[in-house]
Formats: sequence, C-alpha cells, structure tokens
Amino acid sequence: MRVFQIEGDWGFDNLNLSERPEPKPGPGDVVIRMRMASLNARDLIVPERGYGRATGELPLIPISDGVGEIVEIGAGVTRVAVGDRVCPTYFQNWTSGEPSPERFASALGGPNDGVMAELVCLSQEGVVKVPEYLSDAEAATLPCAALTAWSAVVTHGQTRAGDRILVQGTGGVALFAVAFAKMHGAHVTVISSSDDKLEKVRSMGGDQTINYRETEDWARASRPITSDRGGFDNIIELGGAKTLPLSLRAVRPGGTLSMIGVLSGLNIEASLGLIVARQVRLQGVTVGHRDGFEAMLAAMALHGTRPVLGKTFAFEDLRPALEHVRKGGHFGKTLIKF
Repeated sequence: MRVFQIEGDWGFDNLNLSERPEPKPGPGDVVIRMRMASLNARDLIVPERGYGRATGELPLIPISDGVGEIVEIGAGVTRVAVGDRVCPTYFQNWTSGEPSPERFASALGGPNDGVMAELVCLSQEGVVKVPEYLSDAEAATLPCAALTAWSAVVTHGQTRAGDRILVQGTGGVALFAVAFAKMHGAHVTVISSSDDKLEKVRSMGGDQTINYRETEDWARASRPITSDRGGFDNIIELGGAKTLPLSLRAVRPGGTLSMIGVLSGLNIEASLGLIVARQVRLQGVTVGHRDGFEAMLAAMALHGTRPVLGKTFAFEDLRPALEHVRKGGHFGKTLIKF
C-alpha cells in the first residue's frame, strides 16, 4: 500500500511517498481504508522532530486527522463493524479521565504512525463513528482541531449562556471555538489581522471583531465589550508570547486563559501579579479524550454544525499541501483526498 513517511533522517526533504505491507488486524483491532485527511499546525513541526524524543522514531507516517471506512476487524471487536465510517482518535490510549504520560504518548502522526497510509490498523478503542450528515472532508477535520476547541470551550471552559469569550485568530481551532461558543449561547469576540477574515467570522455568528494590526492594544479596545464583568470569561489563547500579556489584561477576575497555541513564540514576559491578584486560571489544552470527542459529535449532530473547509490536495501532493499551510493566509481546514 502507498504511504507517506519521514525516512532516513528528519526534515521535509525526507518526507517521501513510499510502500508498506498492508496491515492485518489482531484481536481487538480494526483496519480502516482512509478517505480523507486534514492538516494541523503540528504537522509542520513533526517532520523537523520539533517535539524532540516525543516526536517518535523513523520511519514515521505523519498526520493525525482523517476519516475512513472499516474494511476488516479482528477477533473480539464489538464497538464498530465493517462498513462503519470512523475517525481515529488523536490520543489512542486516552478514552476518558485525566491525562497521563502514557496517554499523551499515544498521539497519531508522532510518536505513533499517523493516517497518511491507504490502510491504517488501530485498536477498536481508538476510533469513533462519524455522524451521517457530515461529509468525508468535514469529518476529517475533527480529531485534533475540533476536539481541542471543544475541550477549551466546553470541557475546561464550561461555557454558559451569556459568557463573554474572546478567540484569537481565524485558524482551524479558532473557527471551531467560535462555533462551539455560539452553540452554548456565548457572546464571541474574534481578533485577526485580516478584515476579510473578520467579515467571514461575523457571517458565522461572531458578535464583535477587532483588527489587531490596526488596533494593537486590543485589550484596551475590548473593554466596552466586557464592561459589565471586567473582562472576558474565557480567552482562547492561540498566539503565545506576544498575546498572553494582553490576554492577562483582558480576562476578567476569576476568568480562564485557555492556552493552546504558541504561534508568536514560546517564551513569555508577563506580569505574574495579574494572575495572582485577579485569580486567573491558566489552563493548558492538548486536544482531549475519546469521551469528549463523542460528546462533541453528539452536540454537532444536534445543532447541524459544519466545519469550515479550505483547499483540497491529492494524496501524492502532501508536501505542497503542507507548504500551503505554512504560508498561512488560508481560511478553513486544508484537506488531503485519498
């Protein structure tokens, strides 16, 4: 079968189209014929061994997100059946409960082999059935970006109707966060450097928008939006080093900073006094567990929520697809069609 794998050494130059034997399911396993995959920011980090030893060993099949059809099952499989359309879970060993080193070490696309293979063999515990109303392309976007947003807005954020939420940017996680926050009745403010993207966000239900290129101190500019509570209840923090100091000024006393991204840098200079004096909760978010995934799918099906899709590439065009993501400027998830 055809696979894409990083082989020989790390680096994008060593990401090659190759061949591997077709997998056979053991007890409790399922074999999935992949249909679509979706790209995330982490997929740019893995080929460069950006997570150190936690990236995995070579050869490594990259990419964590996708959807396919179960074509073969092993003995004892009861959760799913041949013909079911499923998404692999991002963390194969995290079905519920609290995170642990073992659960965090089970991510697809690094350190475990990912979905850029025509056939993928996984445990039945590491897949979820996909609602019928979603297309293959829509379903492929869900395991990482959507569940990360769900965890930030719902699982950890516990969003309630009337909450004020700020979302940074218009990337994959950000757009899902907007959708899930609106699903729970929140007032959503989005910041971006693109007026065109902000207009699209408003058409999706965004209540307020701020162009941070034109208004650098967006924390001050947002004060009228949250004047009744002294700041946002939850800020979906995707920027990192440059945005966190502003987020600390914009969050309400007792509010939450859902720390997800580090797009502007890893090392921060911020006043710890603001965290202590205002009793701010700094909540790291790393995707989520299978129970959260299935709860998210149930809510999406109830509300008819659809992901925002971007450009689609052919299987053999993985490298151009990754370059498309690296350049930025796109709106909606970048997809790979098998």
